[in-house]
Amino acid sequence: MRRVWADGRELDLTTLVVRVHRGDETQPPDPLIVAKEGADNAPAYRGLAYVVFERLPLESFGNRVPQFSFEVARPVDGLAAMIRAVCLIPGASEFGHETSPVMQAFGFGVTRPENRHQLTAAADVVASLDALQALCPNLRRVSLVVSWFGDDLRAGHCTVAPRVESAVKVTQGAEWSAAGLTRASARIVSQAGGAAAYGGTPSDASVVRLIRHLKDRGLEVVLYPFVMMDVAGDNAMPDPWTGAPGQPAYPWRGRITCDPAPGRVGTVDASAAAATQIEAFFGTAAAGDFAVASGAVSYSGPAEWSFRRHILHYAHLVQAAGGVDGFIIGSELVGLTRVRSAAGIYPAVAQLCTLAADLRAVLGPATKIAYAADWTEYGAHVRDGGAEVRFPLDPLWSHAAIDAVGIDFYPPIADWRDGADHADLAEARSPHDLDYLRARVAGGEAFDWYYASEADRQAQTRTPIADGAYAKPWVFRAKDLVGWWSSPHIERVGGLETATTAWSPRAKPIWLTEIGVPAVDKGANGPNVFPDPKSSESAIPPFSGGSRDDLIQSAPSKRSCPVSTPCWRAIRPAQTRSRLFTARR
Repeated sequence: MRRVWADGRELDLTTLVVRVHRGDETQPPDPLIVAKEGADNAPAYRGLAYVVFERLPLESFGNRVPQFSFEVARPVDGLAAMIRAVCLIPGASEFGHETSPVMQAFGFGVTRPENRHQLTAAADVVASLDALQALCPNLRRVSLVVSWFGDDLRAGHCTVAPRVESAVKVTQGAEWSAAGLTRASARIVSQAGGAAAYGGTPSDASVVRLIRHLKDRGLEVVLYPFVMMDVAGDNAMPDPWTGAPGQPAYPWRGRITCDPAPGRVGTVDASAAAATQIEAFFGTAAAGDFAVASGAVSYSGPAEWSFRRHILHYAHLVQAAGGVDGFIIGSELVGLTRVRSAAGIYPAVAQLCTLAADLRAVLGPATKIAYAADWTEYGAHVRDGGAEVRFPLDPLWSHAAIDAVGIDFYPPIADWRDGADHADLAEARSPHDLDYLRARVAGGEAFDWYYASEADRQAQTRTPIADGAYAKPWVFRAKDLVGWWSSPHIERVGGLETATTAWSPRAKPIWLTEIGVPAVDKGANGPNVFPDPKSSESAIPPFSGGSRDDLIQSAPSKRSCPVSTPCWRAIRPAQTRSRLFTARR
C-alpha cells in the first residue's frame, strides 16, 4: 500500500498509526481488535486484505469515517523478480540521502521541504526504498552513489571536491557538511538555465545514516564514489583534445586526460610530463591523513582536492558507518588509464593499484573492492592499426587488493532502423525481439563487425572483426567478455606477440557494475547515450526518434535475462551471463 486518500485528500501517513494486513492464510488478528474484542472473539480475516487506522482524527471529516481510496502495488512476474541490485541515484543532492526530513527555511514560518515530496514516509529516499523493496522482492544489494565534482578536463589542473547548490541556504533538521567543509566554505555548483547545474554533494552525515538504514533493511551496500564534471558552458579553459579555448559543457569524466591529449600534435602522451600531470590529478593524500571520530571524518594531509582524497575520504566515512560490503574505487577514467608515460607504461593504472592497496588497509578483508571500467576501457588498448596491443588495466585486475573486474557495460546491442530495408530485418521483425537482443549481447557490432566510419554506419557497411595474425579476435571485440576473461593476455609490439601480462584467465569474477538500455525509441542501438540539454554529451541512440519506449526495457522480462534486464550476475567458471541496469549481483 503506497498512498491513501480520505474524501479525495491524500493522507500524510507519517502522522497516523496504520497497519496493513495483506490477507494471507496465517495472518494473526490485529492487536487493536484483540484489545477491543478479546483474543477469543477477534477475527483474523484470513484471506482478506484490510487496513486498520488506530485513533484516526475525524474532526476534519465532519466527525464521520471518510471514504477511503488506496493505491496498491505489487511485483509482477519477470523483470521485477530478476532485479538483485540497483544503483541508488542521484548521487548529487545535498540531502537526497537523508533519512529524516530536512526543510529549507526562508523566514518566520516559511519553509520548503528539501527531501520530502510525498506523504508516505519521512523522507523521499525512505519512500523510494519502500517502493523498491515492495516491487523487487529479490533485491539484495544497493550501490550507493556519492558525487564530488571535477572542474577541468586537463588532468594536471583538475581538482575533485564537494560542492553545494547555494552558499546561503538555511536548513532545519540537518546542516550540510562534507569532507570538513561547511556550506560557507564549499564551492558552489555552476548555473545552467538559471538553476544549479547539479544537486550538491550529499552531506557526509546523510551518507552515514543511509548506509546504516540500508543495512537495517537487510540489504548489502556497495559505496560508489563518483566524479561529475562541473564545467560550465561559458568556460575559457583550453580543451586538451582540440586545443580550442573553452572545454565542452558538462562533459563525461572519461574525457579527463593529459594536455595535449593523445593523438594531438605535441601531445605529452608517452612522456614523463604525462606522468606528472596524472600525479597531480591523483594527489598525495595518504590513508594516515584521515581520522574517524564521532561518526565523522577529519583530514590533516596536504592542502589538495584530489582524486585520492575523494576516494580515501569515503573509505573512512564507511568505517564511521560501520562498514560496507563493497567499494568502487573509481569509474570510467578511460581518458587517464590510456595515457602513457613511456611505451607500454600507464601511470594512472599504477596510481589505481596503489590506491587499491591503501583501501584494503582501511576497509579490511571483508569488503569487496573493484574498479568500474568503461566497456571500451577494460580490455585491449589497440594502437597503430593493431600493430601494438596492450592491456593497460591488467596490473589492476591482477592486484591482490582487487576482488573483481568491474565493467560499466553499455555497448550497442541492436542496429535497428526505420523502414523496410535495413540489415537487421534479416534477424528480427522488431527491435523488441528477445532472441534478437539475446544474440546481440555477444554478437553483432563490437563483436562480429564494426563500422569503420560514420558513412559506413549510415550505409550499414560492416567490416568483420578478425585477427589474421594470431586468430584471437576477442582481443578486438569489446563485447567478448568471455574471450577476454578466459584467455591469457599477450601484448604485441610491431605486430609481434611479446610478453604475457599478469592476468590469469578466469582469476576473478566480472561485475557488470552498470548495465542497461534507455526507455527510448531504438534504445538498444545506443545504451551509453542520454539526453541532457546542458551537457555536450547529450544524445539519443543512433537512428532514434527520441520518443519514449518502455517495452525495450520490460519486454525481455518475459523470459530469462538478456542485456536489457537488470539482473546482475558475476561471470564465474561454468557461468557466463549478463546482468544489471542500475543493478549489481
